Amino acid sequence: MGSFERFSQYITENTEALANEVVEKVLAALQLDIPEQEEGQAIAMYIGLLEFFADSLKEGGCEAVPEALIEWSKKNAEVQVATDGRISEIVRRYPPTREVFNDLFTAISLELDLSLKDHAFLMKRINAILDISLNETFFAFERLSEKIQAETENELVKLSAPIVPVKDDIVILPLIGFIDSDRLEHIKGSVIPKIAEKRVDHVITDFSGIMTIDMQTAEAMHQIGSMLRVMGIHLVVAGLRPDLVQAIVSSGIDMSRTEAYATVKQALESIR
Repeated sequence: MGSFERFSQYITENTEALANEVVEKVLAALQLDIPEQEEGQAIAMYIGLLEFFADSLKEGGCEAVPEALIEWSKKNAEVQVATDGRISEIVRRYPPTREVFNDLFTAISLELDLSLKDHAFLMKRINAILDISLNETFFAFERLSEKIQAETENELVKLSAPIVPVKDDIVILPLIGFIDSDRLEHIKGSVIPKIAEKRVDHVITDFSGIMTIDMQTAEAMHQIGSMLRVMGIHLVVAGLRPDLVQAIVSSGIDMSRTEAYATVKQALESIR
């Protein structure tokens, strides 16, 4: 029986005990106390990894990796993203994991009297598998983070210009935060049509929640005002601070046709 076959047989005969040992030593090295269910999942994953490793040695050390390891790696990323965790919390687990496998495989190699060359191959193979696991975790973390960031940004866009009904014929459009191109497109493509559906006569655009405004934003807001007027809706502006007024004036936009008031209360009173 060859060296790799003997190593494979040893792992096959002691898979569960070895998996338990790996998890126990990694947790001890990291000083982690995880839920019993999570520990059981880790043990099951390492059982699958060790079984795969043993089988791969029989097949000459194939380069594939167990699907269970890939899924486990992705799951680690999912948990970190869902709990607002950091990728570093996962990365720091790999060095002690490598050390545990190094000690474990070295002890087995010595017990089975494997050559240095064979031992080096085994270590290279297990480290390659761990590298793939780490890469999968990174990639999954990035994909999920980008997805959640996009979803969050989409929600913020929706919240940046809510429609607030006041009376049957009056709504307030509070503009909140930074109004960039995405939010302007949302206002033009989603908010204005919803206002039209409500068949209101007056819209009070409240700028008091705007952080800042540049020339491009001022021009876009002018276009929105023009859209409302074309639909026969009376537009009133409220909450323009001096810095916002200065930006609008600097943009060269003619605001002479726009009614403007310091507060929403004043704007409502002007309509009533």
